[in-house]
Amino acid sequence: MYVTRFTLPTEEQEERFIAEKMRENGGDLGYIDNLYPCRIFPQKRLEQIDLGKVTILYGSNGSGKSTLLNLIAARLELNRIAPHNSGELFDRYAEACNYEMGYDDEGFRYRIPNGSRIITSDDVFDYMLAMRTANEEISEKIEEERAFYNREVHSDVPNQLTGLDDYERFRKVHQARRKSVTRRQYIRQYAGKNLTLKSNGETALQYFDAKLKNDTLYCLDEPENSLAPALQQKLAEMLTELVRYCGCQLIIATHSPFLLALPDAWILDLDSTPVREKNWWELENTRAYFAFFEKHRSKFLR
Repeated sequence: MYVTRFTLPTEEQEERFIAEKMRENGGDLGYIDNLYPCRIFPQKRLEQIDLGKVTILYGSNGSGKSTLLNLIAARLELNRIAPHNSGELFDRYAEACNYEMGYDDEGFRYRIPNGSRIITSDDVFDYMLAMRTANEEISEKIEEERAFYNREVHSDVPNQLTGLDDYERFRKVHQARRKSVTRRQYIRQYAGKNLTLKSNGETALQYFDAKLKNDTLYCLDEPENSLAPALQQKLAEMLTELVRYCGCQLIIATHSPFLLALPDAWILDLDSTPVREKNWWELENTRAYFAFFEKHRSKFLR
């Protein structure tokens, strides 16, 4: 394991941050618009978490699981694309957090692996949007090149090169008029080929398959978003392989029962006070699923 422990500021430290920032904002009359992320974790009596190969932060909306994940990512200086919710105190708070690194088989202390990053739902949505936008742009280009091909292939105007600035047009006309080049080949060469679009869920799973690398630390914020249950199970299989065989460490914020059931995951229930480690089948979310299907058991046994 790359990181074995993460420690949050104490309640006394938080109050000091608040007082210092108030003075910076205006002396005795200073105020702070947003105390985030202060006064969240002391109320849950959470000051330190031990990390496993898979650590899951579980809790209802507003429980602080995404906040904690973002603090870990910020303190470890993980790569990120999508910005996170912040405030006047976030950077100061993150700097006051501490962490401990593990040791490899030869007793050398690990470092945060290159390429380690936090992945959020926004990253996945942006990826899906980018694929669709790329296809729209290619479709527009296809129409332009189809019109150019149809016009030039039937034109009797000689294809003459008038200068270097005219070279690209000259080359395209030459290709369009070649007997061995079909219209499809020409358009594919100059306009590109549409990406094969799948469902949102399949595209999201494709994103994780492409982005997750071996020997890396990942923070994943609700990666189940956009994934139907069957695809959540496939993602769980993918993550299990990355941890078991590929040297990855995962810290995940999730509600998904399929991800909560990842083998040997350490689950922190941020809905409990104090925050406690629980088994996945003890959590309120998974027990709600169980109760629902148990109530309708007879329908599945027909």
